[in-house]
Amino acid sequence: MTQMIVLPHVELCPEGTVIEAEPGKTICQALLENGIAIEHACEMSCACTTCHVIVREGFNSLEAAEDLEEDMLDKAWGLEPNSRLSCQAEIADTPLVVEIPRYSINMAREGKH
Repeated sequence: MTQMIVLPHVELCPEGTVIEAEPGKTICQALLENGIAIEHACEMSCACTTCHVIVREGFNSLEAAEDLEEDMLDKAWGLEPNSRLSCQAEIADTPLVVEIPRYSINMAREGKH
């Protein structure tokens, strides 16, 4: 198991937490399995940016993002160089520190589809 520190998020994880994540699973799967209800409007199909996270530590242990993910990330709120879509980033053996941005863009919920 790989340790993943989730930094505090006002709504989803106010105190922050430390979880044990199974390598090979995505960050999104690990968050959901541990009771952190990160948005994933496209059901983890890399078609939105609602599951955007910033990997504060351990970023280089993740496989490189594919072109589709990079294209979607360009639309994410608060994009940073170490941003990933959590539904696409598979956990390896290196511990991670993950931040869930305060806001996300959900075109369907906001009536902009």
